Amino acid sequence: MFFSERIQACTAAGIGRDKLILDPGFGFGKTLEHNLSILSRLQTFAELDVPILIGVSRKSMFGQLLQLPVMERKNASVCAAMMAMERGASIIRVHDVLEHVQARDLYLAVRSSR
Repeated sequence: MFFSERIQACTAAGIGRDKLILDPGFGFGKTLEHNLSILSRLQTFAELDVPILIGVSRKSMFGQLLQLPVMERKNASVCAAMMAMERGASIIRVHDVLEHVQARDLYLAVRSSR
């Protein structure tokens, strides 16, 4: 797997795992299908034992899927971020901070009440 090889190369070069963050790179030359597949299988990256960063805020994938202009992609962005958290993402890059913080707080409250 590409990321496990890159992590091994970093640790072999003396970079500690505690200095690494994995970003699967939503967008960046990927098709809508690639992006949806990454999001649906994000938990497989958690097996690599490094923090996962995602940046899905206002991405073109939401425009393609939902026919939304950039400034109307907030709800989709929040939803995708929460799905990513459920699948192991621990760092979320966002544009709409308040909405994401509220959703995160709700998600964490529900998760801690199990």
